[in-house]
Amino acid sequence: MVMKSVRTVLLLTLLLALALVACGGQTAEPTAEEAAPTEAAEAPVEEEAAPAEEEAPAEEAMSADMEALVAAAQAEGMLTTIALPRDWCNYGEMIDTFAAKYGLEVNELDPNAGSADELEAIRANQGNTGPQAPDVIDVGLAFGPQAKDEGLLQPYKVSTWDSIPADAKDADGYWYGDYYGVLAFAVNTDVVTNVPQDWTDLLSEEYTGQVALAGDPRLSNQAILSVMAASIASGGSAADAAPGLEFFKQLNDAGNFVPVIALPGTIAQGETPITIAWDYNNLAWRDSLAGNPPIEVVVPASGVVAGVYVQGISAYAPHPNAAKLWMEFLYSDEGQNIWLKGYCHPIRFNDMAERGVIPQELLDALPPAAAYAGAVFPTLAEQEASKETIVGQWDTIVGANVQEAP
Repeated sequence: MVMKSVRTVLLLTLLLALALVACGGQTAEPTAEEAAPTEAAEAPVEEEAAPAEEEAPAEEAMSADMEALVAAAQAEGMLTTIALPRDWCNYGEMIDTFAAKYGLEVNELDPNAGSADELEAIRANQGNTGPQAPDVIDVGLAFGPQAKDEGLLQPYKVSTWDSIPADAKDADGYWYGDYYGVLAFAVNTDVVTNVPQDWTDLLSEEYTGQVALAGDPRLSNQAILSVMAASIASGGSAADAAPGLEFFKQLNDAGNFVPVIALPGTIAQGETPITIAWDYNNLAWRDSLAGNPPIEVVVPASGVVAGVYVQGISAYAPHPNAAKLWMEFLYSDEGQNIWLKGYCHPIRFNDMAERGVIPQELLDALPPAAAYAGAVFPTLAEQEASKETIVGQWDTIVGANVQEAP
């Protein structure tokens, strides 16, 4: 499969744009190399804009196409999603708004599933048109190319395709980046009085039985990249996960690691008072708990790893038109702002900031941009290498069987 990796430079440009806009400055203009694929850079510069009278028919055609898509989706009547917790990236509002706007039922499968589970759901339901077959998936970056290679996805390019960074999407439209964040600690300060500020702090005996992941490292992209972050903080690299596995072995051997998939309930109850998860999840959980108990979100001083998730449509989607309409909604300005409201940085952020369509209150609610200044955006090749190591060696090196809370 031919695919493009997400380059560190490109996505750091997005974070820089966030910092500047949040501070009231102007968004930095991307270079030609960052803003467009290579083939676009080689194309001749547009000599003149199309005449206004030629633009109107194109807009009318697009409107007609959208109307036809809405009608076809409504004829199907349903969209089936999977692995979308309603407090993850504000997906609750996203789903409810989509359903109300287009009059469709949304069937929400297994909200707490991991990326690997999503691919397995497609494999297991080939030819099944019932409610257990997902139409769409939202998976970690390394899982998008894998799904394409296995023939689990079908291509579709949304109408806002050109404003999705070239290095954050499959050139043929099989998968495309949707949002990103960084890994951070959510700390229940009713239980933990000395709040850890970095990865090495977690090894202290004062945190016995307190540190957990928000997923199973054998299945979950969020947990896999958490191990990668620990590796970078321990002197490894994005492509070398061995130090990260050794870190979690030490954490487990010391009795600090809790082999439970952390959720807001386990954090609040003190079962997993220090939870490693995406910043947007931690911030949303903090808000939902509303101070009962108080939650402090800490971006660690080192090993700050950013991760991009990607969308795709199942090759066996029972409701293919509803799936395409869902993608159109997600990648519209409206959908992107709903993600931003849930603290997730939408992939079209630069384009929207330049056009002034991001509400200022959403920008003001984001954490200080300085916390993200040293973030590492692993390339696709690095993620695939680390994923193979972590998934394959977690049991033998760490030996902790991470499971859902009883």
